[in-house]
Amino acid sequence: MDLKPRILHYADQLFLRNGIKSVSMDDLAAELAMSKKTLYKTFANKDELVLAVMRGHIEKSERDCGAIAERAANAVEQCVLLARWADQQFSHIHPSIFHDLRKYHPAAWASFGEHKNAYILNQITQNLRRGMAEGLFRPDLDVDVLARLSLAEIELTFNPDLYPPADFAPARVNRVLDEHFLLGVVTLKGHRLFNKYQQITEEE
Repeated sequence: MDLKPRILHYADQLFLRNGIKSVSMDDLAAELAMSKKTLYKTFANKDELVLAVMRGHIEKSERDCGAIAERAANAVEQCVLLARWADQQFSHIHPSIFHDLRKYHPAAWASFGEHKNAYILNQITQNLRRGMAEGLFRPDLDVDVLARLSLAEIELTFNPDLYPPADFAPARVNRVLDEHFLLGVVTLKGHRLFNKYQQITEEE
């Protein structure tokens, strides 16, 4: 593996496992069995490294979400598949990630904000409109309001005041919020599809 991708790979793993603040450039150099001088030749400082890791995550997330949207047969299946994908992602994220980004790495936080407010918001909006056109989501939805509500739930998942990490794993919180949101917008037809995909049997 080339030097830069190798550094990014190990930095990504350490940040996800331990949080960003708790991982120093010294820690990373030790993990890589590399001198700090070599590390700093590739990335001038930790801010630059964190930004590069964030951009890599954003690119991969957009590829993954785009592929899910293309293969989903309908808007409900798209939501279910995205929720499963997010469950896997959040199962491996340290709960302090969002806090660390916001407080200590403004450039990386701004990059995530741009991704969230452009790409993710657009994906949510398109999914809501797709579901309405398919008759799986209620026809009277206020898409602009609901899309932003769904967007806000991403950060709510990692809000330590609302969901203390010791008691609420991010994957668990995200799963509940996603399901609650989806069941609030589906029609009866959409609800039946959701039950089918989740293998849920309930009386009507």
